[in-house]
Amino acid sequence: MNSGQSAVSDGRILVRKPKGNADVAEDMGTKDVVILGSTGSVGTNTLAVVRAFRDQLRVLGLSAHSQARELARQVREFEPRVVGLTERSAHRALREELKGVDTKVLEGEEGLAQMARMPEADIVVSAIAGAAGLPAAVHALRAGHTLALANKEALVMAGPLVTKLASEHDAEILPVDSEHSAISQALRCGEPEDVHRIILTASGGPFYGEGYSKLPQATPGEALDHPNWDMGAKITIDSATMMNKGLEVIEARWLFDLTTEKIEVVIHPQSLVHSMVEFADGSIIAQMGAPDMKLPIQHALTHPRHCDGPAERLDLNDLDGLEFRKADPEEFPALQLAYRAARRGGTAGAVLNAADEVAVNAFLDGRIELPQILDCVRHVTSKHTEDSSEQLTLEIIRQADRWAREEARTWLE
Repeated sequence: MNSGQSAVSDGRILVRKPKGNADVAEDMGTKDVVILGSTGSVGTNTLAVVRAFRDQLRVLGLSAHSQARELARQVREFEPRVVGLTERSAHRALREELKGVDTKVLEGEEGLAQMARMPEADIVVSAIAGAAGLPAAVHALRAGHTLALANKEALVMAGPLVTKLASEHDAEILPVDSEHSAISQALRCGEPEDVHRIILTASGGPFYGEGYSKLPQATPGEALDHPNWDMGAKITIDSATMMNKGLEVIEARWLFDLTTEKIEVVIHPQSLVHSMVEFADGSIIAQMGAPDMKLPIQHALTHPRHCDGPAERLDLNDLDGLEFRKADPEEFPALQLAYRAARRGGTAGAVLNAADEVAVNAFLDGRIELPQILDCVRHVTSKHTEDSSEQLTLEIIRQADRWAREEARTWLE
């Protein structure tokens, strides 16, 4: 990292805020939490963790896109100071639901940015799906907040910009993805210069072991039926194509300041070993746990403490065995596309992500078959000729995102 503040050796990501004597375990105290995307899968699991830590975690702000009734229910339970919906047409319904409730209602993207910047916040959880989560992450980092990042697209699209902002504003990024949370924990066992490689595990998705010949006939319902994880629609479809793991490769490249040559993917159908780190001496440190998103969420919220919480526990006596096999990029073309974007840099990640979002939505709408998602992404990324050496700004990234979405829509037509 340019700042020299990489904290990979103890599992911290990017920049370590001053904490005094690092050898003294601090009490986590009370943290004021802003949750962006509180009605989605990650958001509701985050609130389940907060519910279990009422004395240590207080909800300062909640946001959603359009689910006014569910958001109002959360407000009544957790009593945040502010709440917001980005879909302006849903605000009337939210205000009706919150009559008599002493919570300030913010509107639109401006309200989301205001919430991400709240000076009282100790930690901002970014659980907004897709590219829409990038601006809020930028605002949180510019405010110097600790960012618990479930929105991998922020780093996929704008890794250099996001890491630079974290360094400049003395902010921390703590991963909420189970894989990157596992890596951050395993990295505490060694020094950055001793890392030989990191190993991201992938379940293989709902069609692993059944033969990929059935993919053209796969319905959205079948593709959404993940065997291990309960996730949102976009990430579940990406799991079926392996694009989710490809995006995680790009995310890991920026979170842990590693070249792509040090990032490997293996298929692990049981989803119990969440990821691993191999050190120079051949030692491999793995983090295991039940496939329960509450575990990595809690790790970010109570960091660096490991506390008794609501996550499901793993009983090793119940295991029949653990399977690992190489994820061949030839077999999983999404990995090829993602590694290429990670090596290229610049706006390549933004283009990859935008094309994938458009194509996944088309599949969910029944307009294309599952394998055509990657056909669309391959077409758009092959037409992307932007010079990756260009200095990235948020506007440049947005322009690349808009261009890729238009190219994907043209291909779909």
